Amino acid sequence: MLRLARGHAWADRKARRPSVKLGVAVEVIPAIDLRGGLVVRLRQGDFESERAYGDDPAATAAAYAAAGAQRLHVVDLDAARGGSHNRGAVAAILDRGGLAVQVAGGIRSPADADRWLGAGAAAVVMGTTAVREPGLLRELAAQRPGRVLAALDVKAGRPAVTGWSGVEDLALEQLLAAWEESYLGGVIVTSVDRDGTLAGPDLDILKRVRALTRHRLTYSGGIAELADLEAVRNAGADAVIVGRSLLEGRFRLEEALASAG
Repeated sequence: MLRLARGHAWADRKARRPSVKLGVAVEVIPAIDLRGGLVVRLRQGDFESERAYGDDPAATAAAYAAAGAQRLHVVDLDAARGGSHNRGAVAAILDRGGLAVQVAGGIRSPADADRWLGAGAAAVVMGTTAVREPGLLRELAAQRPGRVLAALDVKAGRPAVTGWSGVEDLALEQLLAAWEESYLGGVIVTSVDRDGTLAGPDLDILKRVRALTRHRLTYSGGIAELADLEAVRNAGADAVIVGRSLLEGRFRLEEALASAG
């Protein structure tokens, strides 16, 4: 059973419902968000809403691997906003091995991308640069085919950038068209308005993005229960990122993997 650190205590919450095979084929990717060396979650990208769940990110990653995860989404929230970073914590996760890790947060140049790819990351995720410099994204992806993912963080219907602290005046249609011919490993669409809320996925945004791209599509934001996995699959997602619902024991990762496989 997956055990997750919360502060200095261990939480071992059993699911309140039995595992049910939902008949969905969607990859479930647990997330670890980092700030100040801690495993945290924000609500709707608000740094003032931060809640810490553990002080050993590598141990949390190992617990997810033991539960059966194949891929892990790691976000350096400090680096996303600029200034400080959690490179040591990310490196410790990579050093543990056993998972294909996609690293996000503050990756805005070829050097940033190659730092993590050279350190063992399976892929890097670019957000701000992908939105503001799609030509650079295309160049990076062409040189590293399949190992660069573009992050489409949607806030009030527009692309959010710089750790979700700003919003670009750019239509989603225009942005996705600029990404379409890139050799991306995929697109990650996050509903910032739902992220960390446990309010359920934004299926309208997901369906809209699915209609605009041929790329492998990962959804993130608001996942609260196992039925949400089926909902995002039916709306066109190939994979789904799950964060707070796992950390707070809404369901176990083993259940999610079993139901979605």
